Amino acid sequence: MSAYAVVVLYCGLFGLVIGSFLNVVIVRLPRKESIVRPRSRCPGCGSQLAARDNVPVVSWLVLRGRCRSCGEPISSRYPLVELLTAAVFVALGARFGLDAALPAFLVLGAAGVAISAIDLEHRIVPTRLVYPCLAAALVLLAAAAALDGEWGHLMRAVIGAVFARTALWVIHVVQPRGMGFGDVRLATLLGLLLGWLSLGHVAVGLFLGFLAGAVVGSALLLSGRRGRKDALPFAPFLVLGTLLAVLWGSPLLAWYPTP
Repeated sequence: MSAYAVVVLYCGLFGLVIGSFLNVVIVRLPRKESIVRPRSRCPGCGSQLAARDNVPVVSWLVLRGRCRSCGEPISSRYPLVELLTAAVFVALGARFGLDAALPAFLVLGAAGVAISAIDLEHRIVPTRLVYPCLAAALVLLAAAAALDGEWGHLMRAVIGAVFARTALWVIHVVQPRGMGFGDVRLATLLGLLLGWLSLGHVAVGLFLGFLAGAVVGSALLLSGRRGRKDALPFAPFLVLGTLLAVLWGSPLLAWYPTP
């Protein structure tokens, strides 16, 4: 097996483990509870889960989606988050391979899954998650720049973060009800990672995010499931646009005609 295939395989396995942890983050962070203690427990009876009942995806399938102690149904969201995180990690592993910047983009993937889930459920983008992930990604990109001697990439990443934050801040000032400041904070993280690739990737990522939000928002409006004054959580669309730009932004930029 090639080193590239090993990286992709380990990214998938690592994604399952991280996805299990993200389930804890998604539940506890909005409640301002510790994400470290106590150990994972049944949402119904509160009993702590044994190690054998905490294996990503497998335990949920073996237990048929129910608590071993009380039989209370356990939401399918748990294995779905684990599988989604693994899929994102595999895609990023395939995109970057042995590139030293891969760990920073895995932080982006994990943060994107957790923030999207929290925003969908609670309509918030938690600062307690965005800023630690931003700091971690910046440190990892600095390490990648040091290893590869690509300090210009790091400078461009910082410029991308400033550009994305400023762009969404302007929208927030003009239309605060349509763009929360949590999205502005999130744009700093997204712009940092996109800027590492190129400033063109920042533009593509933001454009795809707004496009996805417009398409989904229009569909919900036309179907009657959302009114004109109903707020739509925007973080998932920003994350989606960013991941699409990371994975396929280069071909899109190469295809786009330039004078």
